[in-house]
Amino acid sequence: MVLTSPLPLAATTPAHICPFAQACSYLEAAGKELKLHQGVLEILSHPRKVVTVSIPVKLDNGEIQVLAGHRVQHCDILGPYKGGIRYHPSVTLGEVSALAMLMTWKCALLGIPYGGAKGGIAINPKSYSVSELERISRRYISELIKDIGPSVDIPAPDMGTSAREMAWMMDTYSVNVGHAVPGVVTGKPLSIGGSLGREMATGRGVMIIVREALAEQGKSLTGAEVVIQGFGNVGGAAAELLHEVGAKIIAVSTGAGGIFAPDGIDIPALKAYAAENLKSVVGFPGTIPITNLDLLTLPCDVLIPAALENQITTENVNQVQAKIIAEAANGPVTLEANKFLEARGVTVLPDILANAGGVVVSYLEWVQGLSYVFWGEERVNHEMEKLMVQAYQQVIQQSKMKQIPLRLAAYTLGVGRVAQALTDRGIYP
Repeated sequence: MVLTSPLPLAATTPAHICPFAQACSYLEAAGKELKLHQGVLEILSHPRKVVTVSIPVKLDNGEIQVLAGHRVQHCDILGPYKGGIRYHPSVTLGEVSALAMLMTWKCALLGIPYGGAKGGIAINPKSYSVSELERISRRYISELIKDIGPSVDIPAPDMGTSAREMAWMMDTYSVNVGHAVPGVVTGKPLSIGGSLGREMATGRGVMIIVREALAEQGKSLTGAEVVIQGFGNVGGAAAELLHEVGAKIIAVSTGAGGIFAPDGIDIPALKAYAAENLKSVVGFPGTIPITNLDLLTLPCDVLIPAALENQITTENVNQVQAKIIAEAANGPVTLEANKFLEARGVTVLPDILANAGGVVVSYLEWVQGLSYVFWGEERVNHEMEKLMVQAYQQVIQQSKMKQIPLRLAAYTLGVGRVAQALTDRGIYP
């Protein structure tokens, strides 16, 4: 059976790199490996609810602009929906639907009692003032007020959003229901129920999975040559943590361009430099300028794409020289490129495993918020690492037992657990 999208996809996006088409392809491959019933696959290929809302906003100059906001709730078989909200010009309903589906498998793989969701608004947040972003965020969440909640759907930060937006959204929801509800979103500021360790969580999870993968090959992080595309919340945190444990970061990039230093980059100094230069790393002393495309093809032990999807494609996959690729971004390797890499024996650590640290600590924040008992950072990091290592070991075991690549192993575990829960719960009525 070939799964098809129940949603309108961007006409300009080729089917072979369309995020939702890729997500359905991975689901189909896992279903074939698991020998799932066609009806189960059909259910899991469709989001349970798709919400698109109009967001009228008054700009600072008095003009009125109407934006479109999306929230896709894929599956809540295992628990409340969970997923980020992104503000980025490339946001489409197809992209958000794909990310919601991936979140379902990610939560199941990590053993977290959540289903998958995702939301977004197709804007460039840099084009709006802080007051305009606040009005956009509050109106967006107020339009979704009946579709979210601590036991229904729990949003979190994503590309273009942060703890600031989550604070506005938590306050908007709380004001509407008449009392403070810290569990309605995660990734909040500490002052209103956020969790210690959340800011570095996704990057820390990437570091942990890379460490485990190297150890599986009898290698160490110490001295390992690492290339990182993206130096934002995820890439920057991963770079910092990898640098601390002795890895040699030889190249880093942002949207403005990249830098290369064969002897390694001083990451703390680079973070300070980027903070003073509009988050750009270009021009950092002692480095060589490099484009984002060239960065992906550098010889290295570990390549970490931590920016946008569809970065490694059939057009550049033959030039990729990394021994291990850790998908810190969602879908940075296209479906066809992934096949080439697997055939060459390159270890690809799939996004639903490699970047799961964020949702793990979001879950821990949610648990703390519901209980009103908050933990120290050491405990948060310990609990997250335990779940990440456990999931990695299960994926390795599944890969070896079934003689399948790591990505397919991860998907069979995630999809299989959701399918089993669906079978056990049955279909209502």
